Amino acid sequence: VARRLFTTPPMATPVDLTNKVAIVTGASPGSIGYETAKTFASWGAKVVVTTRNNTNQCVHQLTSTLQNQSLPNDIIGHSLDLTKPETVEDFVAWYESTIGDTLDILVNNAGVHSDIMGSWKEPMLSADGFEIHWRTNYLGPMHLTHRLLPFLVKAGNKTDPSRVVFVASHLHQKGENSELFQRNKPYNSWLAYAQSKLGLVHAALELHKRYSPQDIQSYVLHPGSIATNIALKGMESNQTMKKLLEIVNPLQAWFMLTPVQGAQTQIYCATAPGLPGGRYFDRCSVAQPNPETSNAEVSRKLWDETQQWV
Repeated sequence: VARRLFTTPPMATPVDLTNKVAIVTGASPGSIGYETAKTFASWGAKVVVTTRNNTNQCVHQLTSTLQNQSLPNDIIGHSLDLTKPETVEDFVAWYESTIGDTLDILVNNAGVHSDIMGSWKEPMLSADGFEIHWRTNYLGPMHLTHRLLPFLVKAGNKTDPSRVVFVASHLHQKGENSELFQRNKPYNSWLAYAQSKLGLVHAALELHKRYSPQDIQSYVLHPGSIATNIALKGMESNQTMKKLLEIVNPLQAWFMLTPVQGAQTQIYCATAPGLPGGRYFDRCSVAQPNPETSNAEVSRKLWDETQQWV
């Protein structure tokens, strides 16, 4: 609370993004993805936003807001459900035919944290059989990233590499390498969420190792504790608690970051001139990730298995 009330969160410094193209996943109104997309567009980028539903409504709201402020507003949207491989493939095909075969910035922001109360005794599975956090937070973004790598390689150069940003969470610190390839512990939705975010940190570090020679910089970050609707969505399994949270939700603003503040670290990673990749960030600064992520063999194995799955 003291940190929220008495310190000013760092803000990313404006950068000219004219002639840049950025994709921001999970850009629903009220989210940090929405604020990230709005910032990129206001700095001159052409921005592609994705949501699961009501994408046109999201684009209209973003465009109207920026127009009212007399700011650049080159924004286009397309639906994307990261749990469905066919929608990832459709999105990439649409992007290539509509936008082109180059991409400067990819922000993997979309994600879920379901079952906030931790009441599930067994995992909820996606249609193709994966635990829902792993499928949405890790496999989906990795599928999208792998498909877009040729576009990122084509856009990057030595003086101005393209960038891939993964939005993880400080909860990745609770993840364990031993649980990445085979679940050994009783199911817990919080630990499942942690594992999905640990996977993202491994992926970001490994992507940087493999693709920085091809002028792609990769970053992974904790956005902070933010007052958004993600907790409400995570209460779908407990309607009583969801209704209670709806009542107290406005109080979050007193001790949590706003979406604008929470978006700053991913904006910083995506745009700060000369910022070296291959690192974990918090509050627009380099931070220390889970020591488990220093295991290069695990990072390599996870990347290779993911690539095979893709």
